[in-house]
Amino acid sequence: MAPRADERPVGARLTAAIPRVVVIAAAGLFATATITLAAGTALRPNTSRPKPAAKSVHLLVVPDVRGQVFVFAKGMLEDEGLGWQVEGSVHGYASNVVTSQSPAPGTRVIDTGAPGIGLELSRNSKYAETGEPEERSPYGASVVRVFQRHAKQRTRATTASHRAKAPADRPRARRPAFLVPGAPREPVREMSLPVRARRLATWLEHHRSPTEVNVHHWVYQHAWIVTGSKFGWSGGAEALAVLVRVDRRAEQFWGIGSHSRQIAQRALRSVRARSR
Repeated sequence: MAPRADERPVGARLTAAIPRVVVIAAAGLFATATITLAAGTALRPNTSRPKPAAKSVHLLVVPDVRGQVFVFAKGMLEDEGLGWQVEGSVHGYASNVVTSQSPAPGTRVIDTGAPGIGLELSRNSKYAETGEPEERSPYGASVVRVFQRHAKQRTRATTASHRAKAPADRPRARRPAFLVPGAPREPVREMSLPVRARRLATWLEHHRSPTEVNVHHWVYQHAWIVTGSKFGWSGGAEALAVLVRVDRRAEQFWGIGSHSRQIAQRALRSVRARSR
């Protein structure tokens, strides 16, 4: 059945109305020009140009991820709103270590969406390369544009500010549960493993749909807790016990998580045995 005239899509009605609007506007302009010429009035052009409004630039500061295990390095970059890509011959397995990055730490870059930080890795001989490597941030990476204006002045001011605050802001080192030769030290400026696990549990209760973003957040936090616990970081056993419960809830909400739960359970048994 052919649609009635009043049932045409809005876009079609607007398209049909455009010629009439153009004709009316053109007629009005023609009439105005005729009246102006008949009156002999000379119109002076407006030579003053309004100053363009200053555009606000959102800047991101590149963190130092050199020496970090890859699973932690990529999370640090993503938390700052940055993308990343692995460069070189060593692939992005969780246990490999970042040897260099580009741009350098402390560089101010313009927020172009997810500026891509290049990472070069070295093989961690103490841990096997298991699973599938990740070569690029899950949401891609945008172009990197380094912010140049007043860089020296801002750097000096920022450095002086950090020096003044350093004594008060310096966190205390946490006592490891056990020592693993070659393992990185626990980053004390990050939340502890038990706190991270409890926050993940709270977060999951409010994110019961297995969207790509939600699953990626859960997988990243899961890998951080498991890997840090295996490194002997403080509170690993407590964090893993919470993580096992989180994985069970993920199975209930999302229908996935059994494999991750088994990984957490094996890590929990190992960490408890080594912590005694």
